[in-house]
Amino acid sequence: MRVRDARAVATRWVIHHAARAPDFAGAFLSGSSAWLPGDAELPASSDVDIMIVTTDAQAPAKLGKFLQDGVLLEASYLSWDEIPSAEAVLATYYLAGSFRRNANSVIADPTGRLTALHSAVAEEYAKRPWVRLRCESAERRITDGLARLDPSQPFHDQVTACMFPAGVTTHVLLTAGLRNPTVRLRYLAARDLLTEYGRPEFHEELLGLLGCAHLTRERVEHHLRALTEVFDATAHLARTPFFFASDITPAARPIAIDGGHDLIQRGHHRESVFWIVATYARCLKILAHDAPAATQALFTPGFGELLADLGITSPAGLQQRARHVHAFLPRLAEVTEAILAANPAIQD
Repeated sequence: MRVRDARAVATRWVIHHAARAPDFAGAFLSGSSAWLPGDAELPASSDVDIMIVTTDAQAPAKLGKFLQDGVLLEASYLSWDEIPSAEAVLATYYLAGSFRRNANSVIADPTGRLTALHSAVAEEYAKRPWVRLRCESAERRITDGLARLDPSQPFHDQVTACMFPAGVTTHVLLTAGLRNPTVRLRYLAARDLLTEYGRPEFHEELLGLLGCAHLTRERVEHHLRALTEVFDATAHLARTPFFFASDITPAARPIAIDGGHDLIQRGHHRESVFWIVATYARCLKILAHDAPAATQALFTPGFGELLADLGITSPAGLQQRARHVHAFLPRLAEVTEAILAANPAIQD
């Protein structure tokens, strides 16, 4: 399916469903569907992200992923208070890209406010001060995330609290490159960016920081098979409404599992590791709440084996990895500055 056709499905769903809510204030596309050209093919391992703006001060809980007319949509809510001005959006790395120049992201705008916001953000999006502020926004996401690492929490939650900030190192670079700070494909996108800017060795450093630079294809395939088993078991047991729950469902399997296979088949096995770890940790969190102890025990060893391959064998080792990520930030800043200086699309 073409991206424009998937966008049309998203637009129809918004009009016929989301727009009927009394607090509905508009909707726009986010993620890859807002970045890809309309005539591009939407990968089978991608969904279409919809941000629904609400007039309520507190946005509702994320709706999540669901199938609509053959397209996997993911709907999230955002309060106007979270996008109060063009300046606030321009300074936030994970929001600004949806409103950049030539983006066709606004799909419902009953008040005209989103269109005006888009116009203002697009005008300033590539200006150097705003790009730098967005890089700083991503850097803060790393430090704030690492600060929340709590050794009293279950180990799978500690892994999530460490690995997601570590993965945001790619987002700092992608932001400097005016690229989409994608979620699942962040390491592949960072590799392409760094290769383009003549810094392929830094990609190896990023993979080393994650702990997977040395992993072979065969070893990653082994871990993906283990993830597939726990994913399929968890998808049929999940009951607790975690914010990520819709990522662990049969409908989301093409992204979590088939997407990993696709990366490996294309020779990017190391770039698939981040999402394997993230998804495995989420499965264990669901199982800890919704499955018998015997089921949890069945899949925990595979997670330990995966982490051991990343050089993490204990909570203390995870704390040490978090310190390594923090110590890596000056090196990250150095490369980020080099990309900012060399990027011809950034305007002074």
